[in-house]
Amino acid sequence: MVQGTTSDAGKSVLVTALGRILARKGIAVAPFKSQNMALNSAVTKEGGEIGRAQAAQAEACGLEASILMNPILLKPNSELGAQVIVNGQAIGNMKASEYHQLKPKLLTKVVAAHDELARQFEVVLVEGAGSPAEINLRQHDIANMGFAEAIDCPVIIVCDIDRGGVFAHLYGTWALLSKSEQSRIQGFVINRFRGDASLLDSGIEWLQQKTGVPVLAVIPYIESLHIEAEDSLSQNQKLQTEAEKKQLKVAVVQYPRASNHTDFDVLRMHPQIDCTFYKSPQECQQADLIILPGSKNVRGDLDWLKQQGWAEKIQQHLRYGGKLIGVCGGYQMLGQWIHDPNAIEAEAGSSKALALLDIETTLTEQKQLKNVSGVSLLSQSCDVTGYEIHAGVTTGPALKQPLFQLGEGFEAEGVIDPAGQILGSYLHGLFDSPEFFQQLVAWAGLEQIQSFDYRAYRLKEIDRLADVVEQALPYSVLMQLLGFTQSLE
Repeated sequence: MVQGTTSDAGKSVLVTALGRILARKGIAVAPFKSQNMALNSAVTKEGGEIGRAQAAQAEACGLEASILMNPILLKPNSELGAQVIVNGQAIGNMKASEYHQLKPKLLTKVVAAHDELARQFEVVLVEGAGSPAEINLRQHDIANMGFAEAIDCPVIIVCDIDRGGVFAHLYGTWALLSKSEQSRIQGFVINRFRGDASLLDSGIEWLQQKTGVPVLAVIPYIESLHIEAEDSLSQNQKLQTEAEKKQLKVAVVQYPRASNHTDFDVLRMHPQIDCTFYKSPQECQQADLIILPGSKNVRGDLDWLKQQGWAEKIQQHLRYGGKLIGVCGGYQMLGQWIHDPNAIEAEAGSSKALALLDIETTLTEQKQLKNVSGVSLLSQSCDVTGYEIHAGVTTGPALKQPLFQLGEGFEAEGVIDPAGQILGSYLHGLFDSPEFFQQLVAWAGLEQIQSFDYRAYRLKEIDRLADVVEQALPYSVLMQLLGFTQSLE
């Protein structure tokens, strides 16, 4: 099990790397995270919903994503509460205190999911959540040491030295654990180090004397590494070339409960595109394309969008000939009304939307969770794949001009507005289809488009990460940690 001293210490990335290393050696390996809090999610082969990070880890292991890999997903929809998803399906919205009381019952479910994976694979790589030293959350813990003790699992602790205070983080985490929990720690990993690693020698020696725990690896900082984020948006928004040299300007509205921002990673990675996330419309001086992403609280984020002045900004953008796309919750915002009669996301009621498309949406208890494929109707027919995660049913005359036809029944999906300026769709991941991506950015105004295979790029980045980690943490050491008495090479 990989645990961390803090959130974003490198747990997800390290599990991704270790999964890739083992899979390349021919070992059957799977990722697992008992409890994940994230607004980035994916649809599994069973038609369930899990955290996006576990789907990326599954890809690194050469697997399809499964609900077994993340049996509990929490999707925050307010400051105090979240939608709780168990074994891929939503069971309702809960405040933190309510969920905390439910944890003992959920422990049996997460252990059962882990055990089922362990029966299918030689190795299961477990990722913790946050930090095991969060003493206010220790009671009923099912995400860190509580889970490790439930399945009798050895642990390594990773820390991000780029934040500073690495030895305080590692020693403090160890010191706040019980004796039995301390005995589970097989080693520390220092992540994102820049410079001469020998400068750490005295600190590492001190740490081992104090704790009896060795530092297994010092992983160097990897410049411009792209691994799909679990939840928080990467601070490095312009990763390829200087933004002013790029030919297409894309603005993604970053409202408080924006979800699945990984939909736009391909835009951020493309060498000709400057894709930037904006909270304030005043910061967005120029754009060829504005995107409204998904949302876990659509009416709340719609209110925020209006309060910030985005409605006026979007109207101005369209008057000047700019293009607009709404994805999932953003698609719902483009319509006339959003109704939530059963308080699915927040308080019951209706909200006047942006009135840019002749549709309206009613949120329902039954969430749509499915992987889909079909063809685009944007310019010329081409294949497209994606996945749907939404609770809304959308109706209206605008649906007569769909953006896609999906499945064997050629089911209409999405909208192209009559002027050809606005697109709306429930499909996440639609930018990842190479041929449709070319059509889409051409529609948005990019000329002489460079070919870019995002999936191949993503896999190449996973291999780059695995190469660096394997050099820092030799395969023989990894085998010993996993309990193999001899190398499987």
